[in-house]
Order: sequence, then C-alpha cells, then structure tokens
Amino acid sequence: IHQRSSVRSAYQDLFIEGGASGGVRGNCLVTGKTNVPIALNETVIKNVWGGQPAGCNIVSYNARAFESYGKTERQGENAPVSRAAAFAYTTALNHLLRKDSPQRMQVGDASTVFWAERQAPYETICGDICQDNPDASTDKVEALLNAVHSGHWGPMDKDLRYHVLGLAPNAARISIRFYHCVTLQELGQRIAQHFDDLALVRGPNDARYPSLFRLLTAVALQNKADNIPPNLGGAVVDAILAGPNVPYPSLWLNAAVGRCRAEQTVNYLRAAAIKACLNRQQRHAALSSISLAPEKEFLPMLDLCNTNPAYRLGRLFAVLEKIQEEASPGLNATIRDRYYGAASSTPVAVFTTLLRLKNAHLKKLSGGRVASFEKLLGEVLGPVTDFPKHLPLPDQGRFALGYYHQRQDFFTKKTDDTTTNPTTHTASLEGTTA
Repeated sequence: IHQRSSVRSAYQDLFIEGGASGGVRGNCLVTGKTNVPIALNETVIKNVWGGQPAGCNIVSYNARAFESYGKTERQGENAPVSRAAAFAYTTALNHLLRKDSPQRMQVGDASTVFWAERQAPYETICGDICQDNPDASTDKVEALLNAVHSGHWGPMDKDLRYHVLGLAPNAARISIRFYHCVTLQELGQRIAQHFDDLALVRGPNDARYPSLFRLLTAVALQNKADNIPPNLGGAVVDAILAGPNVPYPSLWLNAAVGRCRAEQTVNYLRAAAIKACLNRQQRHAALSSISLAPEKEFLPMLDLCNTNPAYRLGRLFAVLEKIQEEASPGLNATIRDRYYGAASSTPVAVFTTLLRLKNAHLKKLSGGRVASFEKLLGEVLGPVTDFPKHLPLPDQGRFALGYYHQRQDFFTKKTDDTTTNPTTHTASLEGTTA
C-alpha cells in the first residue's frame, strides 16, 4: 500500500502541512521554505561509533545557556528545520549508517558515509581505498584510475555529484568531522593524486595501491589498529578529498618518523607515508610563498639530483650499512640497529664514528668493490658541507626517505636509466625491485 502514489501523496501532504491546527510553524533553514511545520525534536541517529547506544542528535539543546531569544525549552525554534527535511536526512543517515551498509566505513573515530546522486559503478570507491581488502579493492581502484587517465567514464558519470560525510561523537551529540561534495571526475582525480603522492619503488610483495588501513597501522605502535591516533584517519581522508594542494595532517608524518626511529626500520608503507606528507607540504608551501624558491618534490625512486643535506645523509647511512654488510656477511645486527635513531636526529654525533668504522670495513673488501664504494661515497657526500647538529622532524623524514631510496637502489635491476634519470615516470618503476 505504501508504494501507491495516491497514498504516498496523501501522507506527504499531511506530513508537510501537519494538519489544519496545532504545531509550531516557521522558516526551514535547510530547504528555505517559509511558514512550514517545524520539527520540535530531531529523530535520533544511531550506529555512530562511540556515540550513545540509544542514538544521538546533530541538532539539540539541553541547557539554558544554549537557548536564545526567549526560546526556553522550545527545541525546534532555536534551529528551525521543517518536519519533511528532518525526516528526510535522519532517515537517510540511519539507512547509510546501518551495520551492513556497503556505503559506510569506519576511519578512526569518524563514521564515514558516502553516496552518489544516483546509483553508479564507483559509488563505493571510498570504502575500497580505505578498507583492508586488497583482493576486492585493487581492481576497482585500478578501474577508477584508468578512467581518470583515459577519460572513459560511463554515460553522465563524469559530472555525477558524489558526497562524503564524516560523523564523530561529541558527548550527547554528533559532530560533523568533514563533508565533501565533488563530481565523480574530481573525486577520481583526487584519489589518483593520493596514490601518485604515495608512489614509491617497491618490492614484489608490497601492495600496488596500499589501503588507508595498512598505511595507518604501519605508523601505529606494534602495528595494531587499536593504537592508531583517533583523529588521524579522518584527517587523512579529509586531506585526500580536499584536493592535491591540501597538506596531510602533520600527525601522520610525526607518527611515521617516530616509528622509523623507534623500530630502526624504514619499510615501504612508512616511506610512502613520509613521501606523501613531504610532497604535499612542499606543494602547499609553493602556493603560499611567492618569494622563496619552492623545494623540488620527491620522486618515487632514488633522485641523484636531490642535494638536500638530510636526504643525502640518509643515503650515506644506507651506503655505510651496505659496506658493513658486505664486509661482515651474516651479522645479526647492523649499524642501523644501533645508530639509526641518533643518525636521523643528531647526525654530527654519529657520522664521524661511522665514517671511521667504514675504513675498517673497506679493508675486508676486494679492490673493485672498494673503488666502487669510494666513488659512491664521493657522489653522496659531494653537496654536504657539514653534518648538522640537529635535524627537525621534516628533515628526519627526508633522512628516512633518502635511506629507503638508496637501499632499494642496491636491490634494483639496472636494466634502464630509471636511477640516473630523475624525470622517469612513476609507472615505469612498478614491480622493478628484486
């Protein structure tokens, strides 16, 4: 019965008009309609992670301090929303937030829902890039990126508007963490830029398109999801959808650098997060400052033209570790396990000792290898005039990225000029690491 047009029309008219008598009438702040019945109490919204089990409200007043203009205990008149609009958005949110919804994902403490104006092939793409399900998501992400590069969209999909809403608990209410409304083409371009910022030379077992879940757990204590900072996931998603010139949260860079120092390990996911954060910062700074020369963005592979001292010191540390490994194969611990944290933060206190130890290690190698390493050390140390006393956080990230790039270069097949040509496109590097 409820699907009959006459029944729906009669119910809708009765609901909107609210009967001939009774009820508060006013101007709706959502639709702009005047003299319409106002919803006195918003329907509760359920299934927001961390919220009240019975449900929460986006708009509510529960203390006299929040009431104004004499509207004491008259809830709906403080922020008037029509009954029709209140019913529409609360019903839609409860539907999107249901536990089995494919259009809902949990990003940190933000319960995130997403929808398109109509059903489309990429309607659940946000969930695909964030959830840790590589077998199911890789093909969808790749299809989206191919559509971005080739321009092959479905009929009318190019300008289809796409919505992403992040909700987080705030005591008895729900706060809007972020909201974005973009066309599907803009969404695809921003997601493509996100993966381009993350692009890094990788090993055969590293994910081509790492999910946000894996990126966040890689920078968390003990790689556990429970230790991810609550606000970090939502802030990263907000930056992805806001555009390519919006910096990623500084907390992400801080966490990635901190885990590299604490565990003395610069793995693929941490290096990718560091590269993405640094490139976004440099892009944002280039737009904000006209007088200063913008810093060059980091490439996915080893960049021989990058003269940044911190990046060069990271490369130097990787070369010294490689010399030690070849001089004393089978070591249980290398200089990385003992000196990485100090080398990346206070280089002057460590590198003089490491360079002295290097001479003892070179004596154990053949003449050809010694000449090769000496030449490489000269190339790395060429632009470095002095060892800094202290490296700030961004430079510690550059150190980690230089170390990772140099280590990967040692195990990369030199079948082309990808190392010596810093302008080589990202796509040519995928899967080249031994």
